[in-house]
Amino acid sequence: MTAPVLTISNVNLSLDGNAGRVDILHDISLEVAEGETLGLVGPSGSGKSSLLMLMGGLEQASSGKIMALGQDLTAMNEDQLALFRRDNMGVVFQSFHLIPTMTALENVATPLELAGAKDAFARAEAELRAVGLGDRIDHYPSQMSGGEQQRVALARASAPRPRILLADEPTGNLDETNGQAIIDLLFDLRDRHGATLIMVTHSAELANRCNRVVRLRDGRIDPAMAKAAE
Repeated sequence: MTAPVLTISNVNLSLDGNAGRVDILHDISLEVAEGETLGLVGPSGSGKSSLLMLMGGLEQASSGKIMALGQDLTAMNEDQLALFRRDNMGVVFQSFHLIPTMTALENVATPLELAGAKDAFARAEAELRAVGLGDRIDHYPSQMSGGEQQRVALARASAPRPRILLADEPTGNLDETNGQAIIDLLFDLRDRHGATLIMVTHSAELANRCNRVVRLRDGRIDPAMAKAAE
């Protein structure tokens, strides 16, 4: 049997805020299989984005253990986590996070260059063409629509061929037409590269395309919804 890509064991997350200590996640345990598509759903404030950030090592658990590709994320420091993400993960955010002073091509090529890829720009161009932006490679983010910027963000996340692709509300800032296009591209990227896809979404359509849906409520996994999507 193939080992899980991600194993989350008894994880808790508490953060200090202006009103004091806030408990975000409570005793989360979850396994994600290689090649799986997993949707994280739930009401606002349920902890789903926080859980995704923990999976990517972008937030540190207060207790418990997170294993990714056989590595203990909870034992790594910030530099080690950054290197692990660079080599193994792609992350797509709702708000794109493109570098405004770089063209689409440069935005996608940057993580490849940081990883030492000698063909960074050729791979970046190929990925932009794969998401339908072959005629926009020299444009800056300010010259592109929201849907186009999200396509650039998808190309940037997928260009290094990550084994794990994390997406936080990837269609949240888009209209219905562009949102549907991004959904199709996400699953196409997953199919082309064989990545494990984990996403936070409020979209029932997007969740229903996943192999499995996990619902969070008040920082806990709802056992009634931790099942395969129909």
